[in-house]
Amino acid sequence: MSGTIDGFSYGAVTPVAGYLMAVLGSALGLRCVGRCVHYRQGWKPGWLALGAACIGCGVWTMHFIAMTGFQVEEAPIRYDVALTVLSLAVAIVVVGAGVFTVGYRGARAVALGTAGAVTGLGVAAMHYLGMYAMRLPGSIRYDTLTVAVSVAIAVGAAIAALWAAVSIRGFIASLGASLVMGVAISGMHYTGMAAVSVHLHNAPATGDGATPVSLLLPMLLGPVIFLVLASAVVMMDPLLLAGDTDRRRFGAPGTNSRGHGTNSRQEHSAAFDRTAHSGAGAPDTDSHPRPVWPPRPDLDVTDGHRSRR
Repeated sequence: MSGTIDGFSYGAVTPVAGYLMAVLGSALGLRCVGRCVHYRQGWKPGWLALGAACIGCGVWTMHFIAMTGFQVEEAPIRYDVALTVLSLAVAIVVVGAGVFTVGYRGARAVALGTAGAVTGLGVAAMHYLGMYAMRLPGSIRYDTLTVAVSVAIAVGAAIAALWAAVSIRGFIASLGASLVMGVAISGMHYTGMAAVSVHLHNAPATGDGATPVSLLLPMLLGPVIFLVLASAVVMMDPLLLAGDTDRRRFGAPGTNSRGHGTNSRQEHSAAFDRTAHSGAGAPDTDSHPRPVWPPRPDLDVTDGHRSRR
């Protein structure tokens, strides 16, 4: 007997809430990774780990918010607690692998493709591991082609997210990338859910495991609280608050340097030295550049010597 599946039992509430959490996790993760790539200050592994945790929690939270709206009309659904927790760990670990790869290797084609493939396959594994955690009096079957499409969406979304993390600067650009990432994450989830069909058995439900309300809602509180606290950390960071207008002030790498250029003090000193040479008419012999003052109207400058008019 085939079960009647309803993926939107709460209407638009679960897909909208899931999308917003995916956007929040993506936005925080992109800002954390971008901070490591475009600025020198701070502990790089810590910011990369925070970015990976934000993106992983956002993806996992989106999935299980959507799953609270999933039901089979003829049978109750319960969840295995251990597998549900394991799926969260998988999401964070695989996203971390991709984030650390691009954080240290940059957006080179090989590094980006490898990291995106690993992360995308891991996110898909998180999704189907969460589905495997469901307990109901029947079996879950999947359409192979639709599953392949969902995995391709996950890999494409992962590559796009990692590229955006190391390439996009500024709050508005990061927000736009996060909105697109939310669409991709939600699209991957609901494409995977479209592959699902349920074949019910005649045996009654055993009652093992936890119901969606008793398990998922309390478990969702932890990642949601974490994302709220991470938002406070990112918003209070003075370097990100300053924005791109003060990048040199905080020792940002040069624009042609893949994240390892000369620091702002060296660039400032070189520019000062060039100005001194061009203004004085002859290079200075001292080790430190001398300030160049504007010419006085009552003095003539001839051959490097000043004489009063």
